[in-house]
Amino acid sequence: MPTLTRYFIKSGLIFFGLAILTALLLALQEAFALFPASVKLMPVFWHFLVFGWVTQIIMGVSVWMFPRKTRKASRGDETLAWVAFILLNIGLVLRAVAEPWAGNPMDTWLNGTLAASAVLQWAAGMSYIIVIWPRVRGRRKRKRKRKSKKQEASNHA
Repeated sequence: MPTLTRYFIKSGLIFFGLAILTALLLALQEAFALFPASVKLMPVFWHFLVFGWVTQIIMGVSVWMFPRKTRKASRGDETLAWVAFILLNIGLVLRAVAEPWAGNPMDTWLNGTLAASAVLQWAAGMSYIIVIWPRVRGRRKRKRKRKSKKQEASNHA
């Protein structure tokens, strides 16, 4: 398993754990009002679950398992794939820091941090698309060529 795939999967598992912890905090908040009602944890929960866990698992496995582009560049631009991994995770952390308290027009740094997290996650998605796009293709016609070569060889024999 490639190193990048391991990082995607392990990060996905970490975010799954964080999503479960956030769900626990949401339940405790509902039962005991631990922090002000203005603190918004539900969006953090969904980002951890969908982008942190599911998306990273999908990205990691697809980088590993999708058909190779060529034998030399088997998994595409690995540097760009690492950029996708790093940007996605930085974006998720920034979202977790800013989202619960953002929304007040006076909190420009929180709103700016939230906007930056969205831009980083978008850039991560675009980087991933650039890496994986060439590897999404139909079946090759190699089998037909092999059969026709075998037929030619048997005809000449």
